[in-house]
Amino acid sequence: MEGLITLGIFVVLGFILLVVILSFIPLGLWISAIAAGVRVPIFNLIGMRFRRVPPVRILSPLIKANKAGLDLVADQLEAHFLAGGNVDRVVDALIAAHRADIDLSFERTAAIDLAGRDVLQAVQMSVNPKVIETPIVAAVAKDGIEVKAKARVTVRANIDRLVGGAGEDTIIARVGEGIVTTVGSADNHEAVLENPDSISSTVLSKGLDAGTAFEILSIDIADVDIGRNIGAELQSDRAEADKRIAQAKAEERRAMAVAEEREMRARVQEMQAQVVEAEAEVPRAIAQAFRDGQLGVMDYYNLRNVEADTDMREAISRLQPEEEEDYPQRDDRPLDEDEDDKRG
Repeated sequence: MEGLITLGIFVVLGFILLVVILSFIPLGLWISAIAAGVRVPIFNLIGMRFRRVPPVRILSPLIKANKAGLDLVADQLEAHFLAGGNVDRVVDALIAAHRADIDLSFERTAAIDLAGRDVLQAVQMSVNPKVIETPIVAAVAKDGIEVKAKARVTVRANIDRLVGGAGEDTIIARVGEGIVTTVGSADNHEAVLENPDSISSTVLSKGLDAGTAFEILSIDIADVDIGRNIGAELQSDRAEADKRIAQAKAEERRAMAVAEEREMRARVQEMQAQVVEAEAEVPRAIAQAFRDGQLGVMDYYNLRNVEADTDMREAISRLQPEEEEDYPQRDDRPLDEDEDDKRG
């Protein structure tokens, strides 16, 4: 009885040990790799466990690459995984490049993937070019008319410049700049409307894909429209500004004139005060002349008569124009004989 119990315990322990070994060693995955023709020592799988690398993340892409005819080894894929790369995406990109007859090495593909680029999408774009549509670009011709244009840029990924090359935003910005330059150099907007292909040919000749991760295949103008008359608006704004400046200068001159007028009034008041002050000295001088015996009574009366006569003459001179308006001027011309007979 005790022998059966001991045997049962050994059987249970053996089963537990087998489960632990099978969970640690991917025996099923190893058998699948052998069946697919991929020779990976089982000790390498155990080492992946110790290096915290899931064996399925290495063996599955390796089997896929081997079936596609790629010469890859498990160490390459494991090193790329440990560097933080996406092994599945790299293998898929290599398979797509191999099918499209594109010369692409594993090291180059891994570098592109580690740089943050979608290497599979880049390979697909190399085979099937992508169309980038720019937003509406507004430019002004020499005649002051605004022209709005929209372009479609057909680009192909340049795998050699994926690492360190500029993206789609740079392409869009450069194409927009080329459209503005081309329209701005046109003599009038009619020339742009008649030949919109001149924009695409001029922009395409500038080599806008330099330093980018793409190769521009064509630039097509999708839409051209007329906008505002910028030249007329600028002239109107300039005229309005000139009018405001002239009004400000006129207001300044008016303020200076008003200030000068007030200053002159103040000076007149000052002179009148001086006159009044001088007139106040006249009676004192006369009194002093009487005291000194230099002026007699008759002399004083004669002086008063002269002043009265002068005041009367001034009053008459002021009243004479009003009297001439009220009473028509008398005609003292001599009458001829006919008029004498009629009046007689």
